Amino acid sequence: MSSWRYGKAMLSGVLALSLATPLAIVVDLTSSPAVAQTAAEKAAVDGAKARGLIGEQGDGYLGFVTPSTDPMLAAAVAAINAGRTEVYRQTAMRTGVTVEAAGQATAQQLFARLAPGQFFKPLNGDWTRKT
Repeated sequence: MSSWRYGKAMLSGVLALSLATPLAIVVDLTSSPAVAQTAAEKAAVDGAKARGLIGEQGDGYLGFVTPSTDPMLAAAVAAINAGRTEVYRQTAMRTGVTVEAAGQATAQQLFARLAPGQFFKPLNGDWTRKT
């Protein structure tokens, strides 16, 4: 089965991320095998995002805006989040920041690239629909 790398359709290239400090973090969500996903997982997540069921969270992970009983969707979200964890871990090791900082920095870039109508949830915030 063919696989997609998370971000090929949504993101183009490398994300250059900056924190409150002058340190810049570069997270490449397009070249890591850790974020490989199947076409079915990608389609499930893309469809759920378009329907407002899932969104991007301030910690850099996908989350459910509304509860879901769809086991395929839950598995797709879990697979993507597991891949993101690995990318954030690798980024943290390479840059000397925490895994959490790498995820949070990535989230800011993902928020900026969301399509209108999709949901995001800042750290310590509520789900918000992008306008």
